[in-house]
Parts: sequence; C-alpha cells; structure tokens
Amino acid sequence: MTFDPALLIPYLPLLAAGAWLTLQVAAGAFVLGYLLGIVLALVALVPGRLPRLAVAAVVTVLRGIPFILILFLVYYGLPFWGVRLPAVLVGTVALALFAGAYYAEIIRAAILALPRGQFESARAIGMSPLQAMRHVIAPQILRGLVPPSTNMTLTMVKESAVLSSITVPELTYQGLVIQGNTFAPFEVFAAVTLIYWAITAIVAALAHRLERRTGRAREPLATRNALAASYLSFERQAAR
Repeated sequence: MTFDPALLIPYLPLLAAGAWLTLQVAAGAFVLGYLLGIVLALVALVPGRLPRLAVAAVVTVLRGIPFILILFLVYYGLPFWGVRLPAVLVGTVALALFAGAYYAEIIRAAILALPRGQFESARAIGMSPLQAMRHVIAPQILRGLVPPSTNMTLTMVKESAVLSSITVPELTYQGLVIQGNTFAPFEVFAAVTLIYWAITAIVAALAHRLERRTGRAREPLATRNALAASYLSFERQAAR
C-alpha cells in the first residue's frame, strides 16, 4: 500500500467547496452566536434575580451538553414543531447556540472586569455618552474579549465538522464522499486535516493581530483625541 496524494487531484474542487462552506457556516455562526452572547450577557447584568437565573439556566444547559446533541435537537426538533429549514441553516443556528453560550460568559466577564466609575469619570471631563463608550469603555472590553473569543471561535470551526452528520456538504462531508469514491481514507483525511489546520491557523493569526492592535489602542488614541488624552490624565491623577 502506497501513499498517493495524486489521486485527490480530480477532487480538489470538492475539497475547495467544502472548505468554503465551512468558512461560510463558521462566519454565520460567529455573527449569530456573538449577537446571542451579547444579549445573554446584558440580560444577565440586568438588576433582578429572575433575568440572571434565566440566563444562567440557558447557558448552563447549552454548555453542559455535547454539541452533537444541540445539533440533533435543532435538526429534529424544528420539523416536530412544523418548521423546516435547509440543513446548512440548521447547522449554522445550532453552532450559534453552542458558541453563544460561551460568548455570553466571555462578554459578561469582560464587562465585570472593568473598574467601577470609568463611565462617570469620562462624563465628568466632558465626554458625551457615545464618546465615553467609544474611547474609554469599548477599547477595554475589546482587549478582554479577543483572546477567549478566539479560542471559542477556533473550537467552533472544528466543531463544524459534526454538521456532516446532517448532510451539510462542508469539508468533512466532502472528505467522506471522496473517501467513498477513492477508497483511500488516509490520503483523503490527511488532506482534510491540513485544510482544517490552515483555516484555524489563519483565524488564529488574524486574532493575534487584532489582539496586538487592541493592546496598543489606548495610548495612541490619546495622541489623536484631546478628550481621550484628558481622560487618561484624569485617570492617572485619580490613581495617585
């Protein structure tokens, strides 16, 4: 038995199509999941016990079961209630639910990590609410969000392989199809592995670049914006 990657050449368009769909599904799930995470995090911070308990219950359930069960519950549950959606959309929604629970905790932790009184301090030196959020609050939250959000996004990209179980023609599904045609599982899944590695490496590199930019964002901003410079000066004096 010899290793013959050349047999994959006729199937490169299938692998490319699968990789492209994987990226599309992951991007859609990221957007939907992050929106869900923001909503859950903000509701969890609302005064009152009931909202916190409701969010805690949702997050605990979604984080406490395997993703494949979330996928099957959505895939088989929607038709049970008379809702029929394409498998790709079902998979995207299921991934968003899975990731959204983790994003919610990441966002909530980043907000709670902010020192108290920063918004009020920014308003005290003349910033509008929008300026305070843009120049003071948002950059600090973003710095705390990038590393854990990157880890969760990479996990989500890899979990997208499970969508092959509901016939979503993403990368793993195409690998199974090619393997059935070529009877060369090692060559096929070695290629699939390399493609997944390339996707996650690119995502990680982009996130690392964003992390470096957000880590340097605060001081350069002060050199371009008088209000931001005033806030930094006010904050340093208050810390003495």
